[in-house]
Amino acid sequence: MNWLEQKHLALLDGAGRRQQPDLDKVRLCFELLALGAAIDRDCATRLGRHRLSEGKFVLLFLLLDAGDGLSPHQLAERAGVTRATITGLLDGLERDGFVVRAADPLDRRRVTVRLTAAGRETAAMLADEHSRWIATLFADVTAAEQQQLSRLLQRIWLRTDAGHDGQPPPATPFSPT
Repeated sequence: MNWLEQKHLALLDGAGRRQQPDLDKVRLCFELLALGAAIDRDCATRLGRHRLSEGKFVLLFLLLDAGDGLSPHQLAERAGVTRATITGLLDGLERDGFVVRAADPLDRRRVTVRLTAAGRETAAMLADEHSRWIATLFADVTAAEQQQLSRLLQRIWLRTDAGHDGQPPPATPFSPT
């Protein structure tokens, strides 16, 4: 079974013809990229059924446990995106009835974002559904293998420009740490 993308197969073929060293390591990198792309596509399909992108889902997830809501600035910071990106995401979520933006009664310049009842229900359901789906991806991987995989991925991360610069791997809402 060949699950690599055509562009990666072409690069591997060319590298093989040129007898470049470490072709097995290049293949591993392409396999990791293919796996990540497949997971991203599956995630987008699952969230798309609910009129959500990954960015919108992250905001719903962040707001799920924020009883008093969060400001757009706080959401941008916690989601790791710009304020301009947050504005677009919130516009879509508000249009679809998942969130409301309200002015602070004490400081009308400040805006707080809260989930609507539909947003809360959708966020709770999707948080559970998403976690279960991710768990199925690792159903045949033992706990020891998961720990080993995590350690291996972290070692590889340290060799990337971001990891080499001392940046930790990006945390996600579903990170085991």
